[in-house]
Amino acid sequence: MTVAPAISRQVCAACGRVFSETDPRRQCECGGLLEVRHDHSSPTLTGAALRALFDARRGAPHGPFLSGVWRYREMVLPAAGDDVVTYPEGNTPLLRRPAVTAWVSAGRTDLLLKHEGHNPTGSFKDRGMTVGLTQARRVGATAVACASTGNTGAALGAYAALAGLPALAFVPKGHVALGKLMQLVAYGVRTLLVNGDFDACQELALASSDQLGVYILNSINPFRLEGQKTIVFELLQQLDWEPPDWIVVPAGNLGNTAAFGKALAEARDWGLITKLPRIAAVQAEGAAPFALSYREGFARRHRVEPHTVATAILTGHLLKDPESVIRYHQETEPAPPGANRPIEIEPRLADVERVLAKE
Repeated sequence: MTVAPAISRQVCAACGRVFSETDPRRQCECGGLLEVRHDHSSPTLTGAALRALFDARRGAPHGPFLSGVWRYREMVLPAAGDDVVTYPEGNTPLLRRPAVTAWVSAGRTDLLLKHEGHNPTGSFKDRGMTVGLTQARRVGATAVACASTGNTGAALGAYAALAGLPALAFVPKGHVALGKLMQLVAYGVRTLLVNGDFDACQELALASSDQLGVYILNSINPFRLEGQKTIVFELLQQLDWEPPDWIVVPAGNLGNTAAFGKALAEARDWGLITKLPRIAAVQAEGAAPFALSYREGFARRHRVEPHTVATAILTGHLLKDPESVIRYHQETEPAPPGANRPIEIEPRLADVERVLAKE
């Protein structure tokens, strides 16, 4: 089936201003975040036709449709064509686990777990990064960056290496899981250990985007969310396009929560489904600004000092002994050829410029 190409654009969620699909800005002048919208002109692009198209691509032996993200290209980034940065990713299973079901669901037997740990770097962030790095290459980015406590930086490093782009990660010193730090250095990411919390890292990454011209790939980037939408598209396809009653998702800075809501609305609007599931966004008690604001009807936005053991940790899936990589890059004296050592900095843009000047 041949599908007419979509017209994609970026739209400010606050003021409605429209920008080109390839405009590299990270947000609108009004301060609003951007979102990607795809408008198809083909009258034959019905929900039934899309379902048939996506089902026909499932299990493709090679090419971009082998990816559980690019299988849904028409709803992700239609103009990217086949020139995409992919490992591939996605195609994660829906699992039944009776012990977990018995523990959480009070007698119900229909709980399914979407295991995003099966992605190349061990998290759902790969779905967003395959689209984010594809877009970075489309807009001519010369370097990419993110703030991270682990998973985002690992995904950034993997896909930046695949795209052939330099990568910079701002991480809070002492708050990064060893397994993720191992991936950062192994993929060649220039890792800056910031003497501050994640918010300080985020502010520094955004300043670097504004003043140094690096392409930011935190979830403020709307193309990241286009990739993360495919978690929902894929689980709907795995359920033969019969939506569940609820989708429960861990919530941090709400990138996935926003992506899931967008995916479901688009799936309904394009005729893939007729019923909308409810979304439950779950935050840890010690890091719950969204939950606190929700209880107050969003009369104000809460900002908290986070305290939780629910960190994104996945160690040892690339190497049996990740400590050996860390030792190679950080501890050996003199530094071995190719050593990629994290650099400790203060949360100042001048420190970032100093590091980049040495590249």
